[in-house]
Amino acid sequence: MMSGPHLATLFFLQMFCILLACRLVGPLARRLGQPQVVGEMIAGVLLGPSLLGLAAPGFQQALFPPESLKVLYVGAQLGVGLYMFLVGVEFDLAAFWGRARSAASVSMAGMVVPFLLGAGLTLWLVKVPGLFSSKATPAEAALFLGAALSITAFPMLARIIYERGLTGTSLGTLALAAGAIGDAGAWGVMAIVLASFGAGAGFAVKAIGGGLLYAVVVLTIGRKLFARLGTVCERAGGLNHGLLGITLTIFMLGVWITDGIGVHAVFGGFLLGIAMPRGLRRQLEPFAVLVLLPMFFTFSGLNTRLDLVNSPGLLLIALVVLAAACFGKGAACWAAARLHGEDNRTALAVGTLMNARGLMELIIINIGLERGIIQPALFAILVLMAVATTLMASPVFEWVYGRHARKAGLPGVVQVVPAV
Repeated sequence: MMSGPHLATLFFLQMFCILLACRLVGPLARRLGQPQVVGEMIAGVLLGPSLLGLAAPGFQQALFPPESLKVLYVGAQLGVGLYMFLVGVEFDLAAFWGRARSAASVSMAGMVVPFLLGAGLTLWLVKVPGLFSSKATPAEAALFLGAALSITAFPMLARIIYERGLTGTSLGTLALAAGAIGDAGAWGVMAIVLASFGAGAGFAVKAIGGGLLYAVVVLTIGRKLFARLGTVCERAGGLNHGLLGITLTIFMLGVWITDGIGVHAVFGGFLLGIAMPRGLRRQLEPFAVLVLLPMFFTFSGLNTRLDLVNSPGLLLIALVVLAAACFGKGAACWAAARLHGEDNRTALAVGTLMNARGLMELIIINIGLERGIIQPALFAILVLMAVATTLMASPVFEWVYGRHARKAGLPGVVQVVPAV
Protein backbone atom coordinates (compact mmCIF):
# COMPACT_ATOMS: atom_id res chain seq x y z
CA MET A 1 0.00 0.00 0.00
CA MET A 2 1.31 3.46 -0.95
CA SER A 3 2.37 5.88 1.78
CA GLY A 4 0.94 9.41 1.85
CA PRO A 5 4.13 11.13 0.58
CA HIS A 6 4.53 8.60 -2.26
CA LEU A 7 0.87 9.05 -3.22
CA ALA A 8 1.28 12.85 -3.27
CA THR A 9 4.41 12.60 -5.44
CA LEU A 10 2.62 10.31 -7.89
CA PHE A 11 -0.43 12.61 -7.96
CA PHE A 12 1.68 15.54 -9.19
CA LEU A 13 3.13 13.38 -11.97
CA GLN A 14 -0.37 12.20 -12.91
CA MET A 15 -1.61 15.78 -13.09
CA PHE A 16 1.34 16.72 -15.29
CA CYS A 17 0.44 13.95 -17.73
CA ILE A 18 -3.28 14.75 -17.60
CA LEU A 19 -2.86 18.47 -18.23
CA LEU A 20 -0.25 17.87 -20.94
CA ALA A 21 -2.54 15.43 -22.78
CA CYS A 22 -5.47 17.84 -22.54
CA ARG A 23 -3.38 20.75 -23.82
CA LEU A 24 -2.28 18.65 -26.79
CA VAL A 25 -5.60 17.06 -27.72
CA GLY A 26 -7.98 19.84 -26.65
CA PRO A 27 -6.79 22.53 -29.11
CA LEU A 28 -6.70 19.92 -31.88
CA ALA A 29 -10.36 19.16 -31.17
CA ARG A 30 -11.20 22.87 -31.37
CA ARG A 31 -9.48 23.14 -34.74
CA LEU A 32 -11.81 20.39 -35.92
CA GLY A 33 -14.85 22.36 -34.70
CA GLN A 34 -15.27 20.54 -31.38
CA PRO A 35 -15.49 22.08 -27.88
CA GLN A 36 -12.34 21.89 -25.77
CA VAL A 37 -13.98 19.44 -23.38
CA VAL A 38 -14.56 16.93 -26.20
CA GLY A 39 -10.79 16.82 -26.73
CA GLU A 40 -10.30 16.37 -23.00
CA MET A 41 -12.76 13.47 -22.97
CA ILE A 42 -10.78 11.79 -25.76
CA ALA A 43 -7.49 12.56 -23.97
CA GLY A 44 -8.81 10.77 -20.90
CA VAL A 45 -9.55 7.65 -22.93
CA LEU A 46 -6.09 7.80 -24.54
CA LEU A 47 -4.39 7.83 -21.13
CA GLY A 48 -6.25 4.70 -20.09
CA PRO A 49 -5.78 1.07 -21.07
CA SER A 50 -7.30 1.69 -24.53
CA LEU A 51 -4.13 3.34 -25.91
CA LEU A 52 -1.40 4.01 -23.36
CA GLY A 53 -2.15 0.68 -21.69
CA LEU A 54 -1.72 -1.13 -25.00
CA ALA A 55 1.40 0.78 -26.10
CA ALA A 56 3.17 0.76 -22.73
CA PRO A 57 1.25 -1.38 -20.21
CA GLY A 58 3.99 -1.33 -17.58
CA PHE A 59 4.31 2.46 -17.66
CA GLN A 60 0.53 2.95 -17.64
CA GLN A 61 0.12 0.70 -14.59
CA ALA A 62 2.97 2.44 -12.79
CA LEU A 63 1.55 5.88 -13.59
CA PHE A 64 -2.03 5.03 -12.58
CA PRO A 65 -1.90 2.20 -10.01
CA PRO A 66 -5.32 1.22 -8.60
CA GLU A 67 -4.66 2.65 -5.12
CA SER A 68 -4.03 6.12 -6.59
CA LEU A 69 -7.40 6.30 -8.34
CA LYS A 70 -9.22 7.26 -5.14
CA VAL A 71 -7.42 10.61 -5.17
CA LEU A 72 -8.32 11.19 -8.82
CA TYR A 73 -11.92 10.24 -8.08
CA VAL A 74 -12.26 12.94 -5.41
CA GLY A 75 -10.69 15.56 -7.68
CA ALA A 76 -12.98 14.45 -10.51
CA GLN A 77 -16.11 14.95 -8.41
CA LEU A 78 -14.91 18.37 -7.26
CA GLY A 79 -14.16 19.40 -10.84
CA VAL A 80 -17.47 18.38 -12.36
CA GLY A 81 -19.44 19.81 -9.42
CA LEU A 82 -17.68 23.18 -9.61
CA TYR A 83 -18.07 23.32 -13.38
CA MET A 84 -21.82 22.78 -13.12
CA PHE A 85 -21.96 25.42 -10.38
CA LEU A 86 -20.53 27.89 -12.90
CA VAL A 87 -23.05 26.75 -15.52
CA GLY A 88 -25.82 27.46 -13.00
CA VAL A 89 -24.45 30.94 -12.27
CA GLU A 90 -24.95 31.88 -15.94
CA PHE A 91 -28.34 30.15 -16.27
CA ASP A 92 -31.17 32.60 -17.05
CA LEU A 93 -33.96 31.44 -14.73
CA ALA A 94 -36.44 34.04 -16.04
CA ALA A 95 -35.96 32.87 -19.61
CA PHE A 96 -36.35 29.28 -18.40
CA TRP A 97 -39.81 29.95 -16.98
CA GLY A 98 -40.76 31.54 -20.28
CA ARG A 99 -39.87 28.29 -22.09
CA ALA A 100 -40.75 25.83 -19.31
CA ARG A 101 -43.67 24.23 -21.15
CA SER A 102 -41.70 23.63 -24.35
CA ALA A 103 -38.66 22.49 -22.36
CA ALA A 104 -40.72 20.00 -20.36
CA SER A 105 -42.23 18.56 -23.54
CA VAL A 106 -38.84 18.25 -25.27
CA SER A 107 -37.20 16.73 -22.19
CA MET A 108 -40.02 14.21 -21.65
CA ALA A 109 -39.90 13.08 -25.28
CA GLY A 110 -36.11 12.92 -25.14
CA MET A 111 -36.28 10.79 -22.02
CA VAL A 112 -39.23 8.46 -22.62
CA VAL A 113 -38.40 7.32 -26.18
CA PRO A 114 -34.71 6.43 -25.63
CA PHE A 115 -35.61 4.93 -22.25
CA LEU A 116 -38.09 2.56 -23.89
CA LEU A 117 -35.58 1.70 -26.63
CA GLY A 118 -32.87 1.02 -24.05
CA ALA A 119 -35.20 -1.07 -21.92
CA GLY A 120 -36.25 -3.01 -25.02
CA LEU A 121 -32.63 -3.69 -25.97
CA THR A 122 -32.03 -5.44 -22.65
CA LEU A 123 -34.31 -8.27 -23.75
CA TRP A 124 -31.46 -9.13 -26.14
CA LEU A 125 -28.42 -7.90 -24.23
CA VAL A 126 -29.09 -9.73 -20.95
CA LYS A 127 -28.62 -12.97 -22.89
CA VAL A 128 -25.13 -11.90 -24.08
CA PRO A 129 -22.41 -13.01 -21.63
CA GLY A 130 -20.08 -10.37 -20.20
CA LEU A 131 -22.35 -7.31 -20.46
CA PHE A 132 -24.49 -7.20 -17.33
CA SER A 133 -23.59 -8.50 -13.90
CA SER A 134 -25.04 -11.87 -12.97
CA LYS A 135 -26.47 -10.14 -9.89
CA ALA A 136 -28.56 -7.73 -11.99
CA THR A 137 -32.12 -8.83 -12.69
CA PRO A 138 -33.64 -8.15 -16.15
CA ALA A 139 -35.74 -5.35 -14.64
CA GLU A 140 -32.66 -3.68 -13.09
CA ALA A 141 -30.74 -4.07 -16.36
CA ALA A 142 -33.65 -2.52 -18.30
CA LEU A 143 -33.90 0.44 -15.91
CA PHE A 144 -30.16 1.07 -16.04
CA LEU A 145 -29.77 0.90 -19.83
CA GLY A 146 -32.92 2.97 -20.28
CA ALA A 147 -31.52 5.66 -18.00
CA ALA A 148 -28.12 5.50 -19.74
CA LEU A 149 -29.66 6.06 -23.18
CA SER A 150 -32.01 8.81 -22.01
CA ILE A 151 -29.30 10.96 -20.38
CA THR A 152 -28.09 14.21 -21.98
CA ALA A 153 -24.60 15.66 -21.68
CA PHE A 154 -25.89 18.60 -19.66
CA PRO A 155 -22.42 20.07 -18.88
CA MET A 156 -21.29 19.43 -22.48
CA LEU A 157 -24.51 20.96 -23.78
CA ALA A 158 -23.88 24.03 -21.64
CA ARG A 159 -20.32 24.27 -22.93
CA ILE A 160 -21.39 24.06 -26.60
CA ILE A 161 -24.06 26.71 -26.04
CA TYR A 162 -21.52 28.96 -24.30
CA GLU A 163 -18.87 28.57 -26.99
CA ARG A 164 -21.43 29.15 -29.75
CA GLY A 165 -22.57 32.39 -28.17
CA LEU A 166 -26.08 31.06 -27.57
CA THR A 167 -26.22 31.79 -23.83
CA GLY A 168 -29.43 33.70 -23.08
CA THR A 169 -30.92 33.12 -26.55
CA SER A 170 -34.24 31.36 -27.10
CA LEU A 171 -32.56 28.25 -28.53
CA GLY A 172 -29.88 28.13 -25.84
CA THR A 173 -32.38 28.52 -23.01
CA LEU A 174 -34.73 25.89 -24.45
CA ALA A 175 -31.94 23.34 -24.89
CA LEU A 176 -30.43 23.99 -21.44
CA ALA A 177 -33.81 23.84 -19.70
CA ALA A 178 -34.78 20.62 -21.50
CA GLY A 179 -31.40 19.08 -20.67
CA ALA A 180 -31.74 19.99 -16.98
CA ILE A 181 -35.25 18.54 -16.67
CA GLY A 182 -34.40 15.38 -18.61
CA ASP A 183 -31.24 14.64 -16.68
CA ALA A 184 -33.02 15.18 -13.36
CA GLY A 185 -35.59 12.58 -14.45
CA ALA A 186 -32.92 10.14 -15.60
CA TRP A 187 -31.13 10.60 -12.28
CA GLY A 188 -34.35 9.75 -10.47
CA VAL A 189 -34.53 6.50 -12.46
CA MET A 190 -30.89 5.82 -11.56
CA ALA A 191 -31.75 6.26 -7.87
CA ILE A 192 -34.45 3.60 -8.26
CA VAL A 193 -31.94 1.27 -9.96
CA LEU A 194 -29.44 1.66 -7.12
CA ALA A 195 -32.20 1.21 -4.55
CA SER A 196 -33.28 -2.08 -6.13
CA PHE A 197 -29.65 -3.17 -6.44
CA GLY A 198 -29.11 -3.49 -2.73
CA ALA A 199 -29.30 0.10 -1.48
CA GLY A 200 -32.92 -0.35 -0.38
CA ALA A 201 -36.11 1.59 -1.09
CA GLY A 202 -35.05 4.21 1.44
CA PHE A 203 -32.19 5.18 -0.86
CA ALA A 204 -34.57 6.14 -3.69
CA VAL A 205 -36.90 8.00 -1.33
CA LYS A 206 -33.97 9.89 0.20
CA ALA A 207 -32.45 10.72 -3.18
CA ILE A 208 -35.64 11.88 -4.93
CA GLY A 209 -37.32 13.47 -1.92
CA GLY A 210 -34.11 14.99 -0.61
CA GLY A 211 -33.20 16.31 -4.04
CA LEU A 212 -36.58 18.02 -4.41
CA LEU A 213 -36.32 19.50 -0.92
CA TYR A 214 -32.79 20.75 -1.63
CA ALA A 215 -33.97 22.40 -4.87
CA VAL A 216 -36.91 24.12 -3.18
CA VAL A 217 -34.83 25.43 -0.25
CA VAL A 218 -31.92 26.64 -2.40
CA LEU A 219 -34.11 28.33 -5.03
CA THR A 220 -36.36 30.08 -2.48
CA ILE A 221 -34.77 30.79 0.91
CA GLY A 222 -31.25 30.33 -0.38
CA ARG A 223 -31.72 32.68 -3.32
CA LYS A 224 -32.89 35.48 -1.01
CA LEU A 225 -29.93 34.97 1.31
CA PHE A 226 -27.44 34.82 -1.54
CA ALA A 227 -28.85 38.05 -2.98
CA ARG A 228 -27.26 39.80 0.02
CA LEU A 229 -23.94 38.33 -1.07
CA GLY A 230 -24.45 40.01 -4.44
CA THR A 231 -25.15 43.35 -2.73
CA VAL A 232 -21.96 43.07 -0.67
CA CYS A 233 -20.08 42.14 -3.85
CA GLU A 234 -21.35 45.28 -5.61
CA ARG A 235 -20.33 47.51 -2.70
CA ALA A 236 -16.87 45.93 -2.65
CA GLY A 237 -16.49 46.59 -6.38
CA GLY A 238 -16.20 42.92 -7.24
CA LEU A 239 -15.69 39.48 -5.77
CA ASN A 240 -12.75 39.85 -3.38
CA HIS A 241 -10.91 36.97 -1.74
CA GLY A 242 -13.13 36.98 1.33
CA LEU A 243 -16.35 36.76 -0.69
CA LEU A 244 -14.83 34.12 -2.95
CA GLY A 245 -13.95 32.07 0.12
CA ILE A 246 -17.53 32.34 1.41
CA THR A 247 -18.89 31.30 -2.00
CA LEU A 248 -16.67 28.22 -2.16
CA THR A 249 -17.59 27.30 1.42
CA ILE A 250 -21.29 27.39 0.52
CA PHE A 251 -20.57 25.38 -2.64
CA MET A 252 -18.80 22.64 -0.64
CA LEU A 253 -21.75 22.40 1.74
CA GLY A 254 -24.24 22.17 -1.13
CA VAL A 255 -22.47 19.38 -3.00
CA TRP A 256 -21.85 17.52 0.28
CA ILE A 257 -25.59 17.51 0.93
CA THR A 258 -26.61 16.32 -2.55
CA ASP A 259 -23.84 13.74 -2.76
CA GLY A 260 -24.74 12.47 0.69
CA ILE A 261 -28.43 11.96 -0.15
CA GLY A 262 -27.57 10.08 -3.35
CA VAL A 263 -27.98 12.89 -5.90
CA HIS A 264 -24.76 13.57 -7.77
CA ALA A 265 -22.69 16.67 -7.03
CA VAL A 266 -23.44 18.09 -10.49
CA PHE A 267 -27.04 18.80 -9.49
CA GLY A 268 -26.10 20.28 -6.15
CA GLY A 269 -23.59 22.57 -7.83
CA PHE A 270 -25.92 23.55 -10.67
CA LEU A 271 -28.90 24.43 -8.45
CA LEU A 272 -26.68 26.37 -6.08
CA GLY A 273 -25.21 28.26 -9.03
CA ILE A 274 -28.69 29.28 -10.22
CA ALA A 275 -29.40 30.77 -6.78
CA MET A 276 -26.11 32.67 -6.66
CA PRO A 277 -25.58 36.24 -7.93
CA ARG A 278 -23.83 36.66 -11.28
CA GLY A 279 -20.17 37.52 -11.78
CA LEU A 280 -18.48 34.44 -10.31
CA ARG A 281 -17.51 32.75 -13.55
CA ARG A 282 -14.49 34.92 -14.35
CA GLN A 283 -12.70 34.09 -11.09
CA LEU A 284 -13.47 30.38 -10.88
CA GLU A 285 -13.79 29.11 -14.44
CA PRO A 286 -10.08 28.89 -15.43
CA PHE A 287 -9.11 26.67 -12.50
CA ALA A 288 -12.26 24.52 -12.74
CA VAL A 289 -12.04 23.97 -16.49
CA LEU A 290 -8.27 23.77 -16.98
CA VAL A 291 -7.25 21.82 -13.86
CA LEU A 292 -10.14 20.03 -12.16
CA LEU A 293 -12.46 18.96 -14.98
CA PRO A 294 -9.75 17.04 -16.93
CA MET A 295 -9.37 14.81 -13.87
CA PHE A 296 -12.91 13.53 -14.41
CA PHE A 297 -12.32 12.66 -18.05
CA THR A 298 -9.09 10.90 -17.19
CA PHE A 299 -10.71 8.94 -14.36
CA SER A 300 -13.40 7.75 -16.80
CA GLY A 301 -10.79 6.90 -19.42
CA LEU A 302 -8.90 4.74 -16.94
CA ASN A 303 -12.03 2.57 -16.61
CA THR A 304 -12.48 2.26 -20.38
CA ARG A 305 -11.14 -0.72 -22.31
CA LEU A 306 -12.11 -0.34 -25.94
CA ASP A 307 -10.11 -3.48 -26.76
CA LEU A 308 -12.92 -5.48 -25.11
CA VAL A 309 -15.19 -4.59 -28.06
CA ASN A 310 -13.22 -7.04 -30.18
CA SER A 311 -15.74 -9.30 -31.87
CA PRO A 312 -18.32 -8.83 -34.65
CA GLY A 313 -21.09 -9.52 -32.15
CA LEU A 314 -19.96 -6.78 -29.75
CA LEU A 315 -19.38 -4.35 -32.63
CA LEU A 316 -22.92 -5.02 -33.79
CA ILE A 317 -24.21 -4.34 -30.28
CA ALA A 318 -22.23 -1.09 -30.18
CA LEU A 319 -23.77 0.05 -33.49
CA VAL A 320 -27.29 -0.88 -32.40
CA VAL A 321 -26.86 0.97 -29.09
CA LEU A 322 -25.55 4.02 -30.95
CA ALA A 323 -28.45 3.96 -33.42
CA ALA A 324 -31.02 3.60 -30.63
CA ALA A 325 -29.42 6.46 -28.71
CA CYS A 326 -29.34 8.82 -31.72
CA PHE A 327 -32.84 8.04 -32.96
CA GLY A 328 -34.45 7.93 -29.53
CA LYS A 329 -33.02 11.23 -28.32
CA GLY A 330 -32.52 13.29 -31.49
CA ALA A 331 -35.70 12.39 -33.35
CA ALA A 332 -37.92 12.54 -30.27
CA CYS A 333 -36.66 15.99 -29.21
CA TRP A 334 -37.00 17.29 -32.79
CA ALA A 335 -40.62 16.08 -32.97
CA ALA A 336 -41.52 17.58 -29.58
CA ALA A 337 -39.99 20.95 -30.48
CA ARG A 338 -41.93 21.00 -33.76
CA LEU A 339 -45.18 20.23 -31.92
CA HIS A 340 -44.56 23.30 -29.75
CA GLY A 341 -44.25 25.60 -32.75
CA GLU A 342 -40.47 25.74 -33.27
CA ASP A 343 -39.34 26.06 -36.89
CA ASN A 344 -37.68 23.04 -38.46
CA ARG A 345 -34.08 24.31 -38.16
CA THR A 346 -34.49 25.23 -34.49
CA ALA A 347 -36.12 21.88 -33.76
CA LEU A 348 -33.27 20.06 -35.54
CA ALA A 349 -30.76 22.11 -33.54
CA VAL A 350 -32.48 21.19 -30.26
CA GLY A 351 -32.50 17.50 -31.20
CA THR A 352 -28.82 17.65 -32.16
CA LEU A 353 -27.75 19.33 -28.92
CA MET A 354 -29.86 17.02 -26.76
CA ASN A 355 -28.38 13.94 -28.46
CA ALA A 356 -24.90 14.57 -27.01
CA ARG A 357 -24.19 12.31 -24.00
CA GLY A 358 -20.64 13.17 -22.93
CA LEU A 359 -20.03 13.99 -19.31
CA MET A 360 -23.31 12.85 -17.76
CA GLU A 361 -23.17 9.54 -19.60
CA LEU A 362 -19.70 8.94 -18.20
CA ILE A 363 -20.97 9.73 -14.71
CA ILE A 364 -23.89 7.34 -14.85
CA ILE A 365 -21.98 4.42 -16.41
CA ASN A 366 -19.10 4.90 -13.97
CA ILE A 367 -21.62 4.41 -11.17
CA GLY A 368 -23.03 1.36 -12.96
CA LEU A 369 -19.56 -0.18 -13.22
CA GLU A 370 -18.62 0.75 -9.65
CA ARG A 371 -21.82 -0.74 -8.21
CA GLY A 372 -21.43 -3.92 -10.27
CA ILE A 373 -24.53 -3.47 -12.45
CA ILE A 374 -22.60 -3.65 -15.74
CA GLN A 375 -19.33 -5.27 -16.77
CA PRO A 376 -16.34 -3.67 -18.55
CA ALA A 377 -17.44 -4.71 -22.07
CA LEU A 378 -20.78 -2.90 -21.82
CA PHE A 379 -19.02 0.01 -20.12
CA ALA A 380 -16.72 0.31 -23.15
CA ILE A 381 -19.70 0.14 -25.55
CA LEU A 382 -21.46 2.93 -23.68
CA VAL A 383 -18.28 5.03 -23.62
CA LEU A 384 -18.07 4.64 -27.41
CA MET A 385 -21.70 5.77 -27.67
CA ALA A 386 -21.00 8.76 -25.41
CA VAL A 387 -17.95 9.82 -27.42
CA ALA A 388 -19.67 9.32 -30.80
CA THR A 389 -22.85 11.24 -29.92
CA THR A 390 -20.80 14.07 -28.41
CA LEU A 391 -18.48 14.27 -31.43
CA MET A 392 -21.54 14.47 -33.67
CA ALA A 393 -23.12 17.40 -31.82
CA SER A 394 -21.02 20.35 -33.04
CA PRO A 395 -20.65 19.46 -36.75
CA VAL A 396 -24.30 18.40 -37.11
CA PHE A 397 -25.42 21.55 -35.27
CA GLU A 398 -23.31 23.65 -37.64
CA TRP A 399 -24.82 21.86 -40.64
CA VAL A 400 -28.48 22.09 -39.61
CA TYR A 401 -28.46 25.49 -37.87
CA GLY A 402 -25.24 27.45 -37.39
CA ARG A 403 -24.34 28.38 -40.98
CA HIS A 404 -27.92 29.26 -41.87
CA ALA A 405 -28.33 31.35 -38.70
CA ARG A 406 -25.20 33.38 -39.49
CA LYS A 407 -26.37 34.00 -43.06
CA ALA A 408 -29.68 35.24 -41.67
CA GLY A 409 -27.80 37.54 -39.27
CA LEU A 410 -29.23 36.04 -36.10
CA PRO A 411 -27.54 37.37 -32.93
CA GLY A 412 -25.51 35.16 -30.63
CA VAL A 413 -24.51 32.47 -33.15
CA VAL A 414 -20.77 32.24 -33.66
CA GLN A 415 -18.40 29.80 -35.26
CA VAL A 416 -16.31 27.72 -32.87
CA VAL A 417 -12.75 28.99 -33.19
CA PRO A 418 -9.49 27.50 -31.91
CA ALA A 419 -8.32 28.61 -28.49
CA VAL A 420 -5.23 30.79 -28.51
